[in-house]
Amino acid sequence: MKITVVGAGKYGSTTAQRVAQADYADEVVLTDIIEGLPQGLALDLNQSRPLEGYETKVTGANDYAATAGSDIVIVTAGKPRKPGMSRMDLLKDNAEIVGSVAREIAATSPEAVVVVVSNPLDEMTALFQRVSGFPHQRVMGQAGMLDTARFCDKIAERAGVSPLAVEALTLGSHGDTMVPVPSLATVAGKPLQEVLSAGDIEEIVQATRDGGAEVVALLKAGSAYYAPSSAAAKMVASIAKDTGDRMPVCAWTTGEYGVSDVYLGVPAVLGRAGVLQVVELDLTEEELANLREAAEAVRSKQADVDSLG
Repeated sequence: MKITVVGAGKYGSTTAQRVAQADYADEVVLTDIIEGLPQGLALDLNQSRPLEGYETKVTGANDYAATAGSDIVIVTAGKPRKPGMSRMDLLKDNAEIVGSVAREIAATSPEAVVVVVSNPLDEMTALFQRVSGFPHQRVMGQAGMLDTARFCDKIAERAGVSPLAVEALTLGSHGDTMVPVPSLATVAGKPLQEVLSAGDIEEIVQATRDGGAEVVALLKAGSAYYAPSSAAAKMVASIAKDTGDRMPVCAWTTGEYGVSDVYLGVPAVLGRAGVLQVVELDLTEEELANLREAAEAVRSKQADVDSLG
C-alpha cells in the first residue's frame, strides 16, 4: 500500500505522521515544492520508527516521480486562511495549485483514490475531479469528519461529559452553509434535545460553523491541523483497509436527499474503491431544507471553478 500526501506544511506533515504511525501502509510519500522540506521531515519521521514501533517508510520528494503508482493520495496543497479571510477568499489561488496537482496525479497515479482537503473544500474537490478526469467515486473531500468532531467536542463541553460519550453528525458545505444535525445527536445514548436546551443547541450549531475561523483567529498565522489531519487519517484508513465504515464526507450526489450533480457533505460508505454508497438518513424538514440550500450554494460556485484550474 502506497499513500501520497501532497503538501508538507503542518497539515500535510501531521497527516503523513498519523498515517505512517498507523502502520498499515508500506510507504508514505510526502511531496512539496520547497526543496529539502519533505526530505527533512521524512528523515525525522523515519528516525521515530524505533521509538514509536512502526515500520512504514516515509519518503520525501519535490516532484511526482516518487509518488507514481500511489493507491491513495491526500491533497493538502494550497494557501491557508489568515484571520478575517473566508474559505472562499482562497478560491483563485488554490484552484491553480489544486488543478496542477490533479494533472500530475492523473499522470502518475491514474488508479488512486483521492482525498482533497484544500480550501474552499467543496469547490476544490469538484475541481480536482474535473481536471483529473477520475470517476467521481474516487475523488472525495475531507470536511464532514472534521466538522463533526468539532460539533461533538462543543456538545461535550456544554453538556459537561466526555467527548467519547457524544455521537453527532455534520453535513452540507464546509463553510457558511454547513449543516450540523442536532436531531441525530446523542449524549450518552440520550437524544441531544433531552440534554441541552434549544438555545444551547442553537449556539453550538453556530459555534461549529465558526470552528475553523475561531482557530485561525487565535493562531494569527496558519490554520488548524491537528483535528483536520486526524479526520483525513480516519478516512484514509477506511479506504486502505476497505472497512466499509460510514463517514460524513464531501461526495458526488446522484439524487440522494433530492440533490444531484454536485459535491456535498453527506454520509457515505468508504472502501478501497472510494465512495461505495451515499447513505440517506432521516433528517428533519429543516435540516433537509438546509442541506439542499447548501447544495445550491456550492453549485453556484461551480461556474467560477469551471473557469479555473
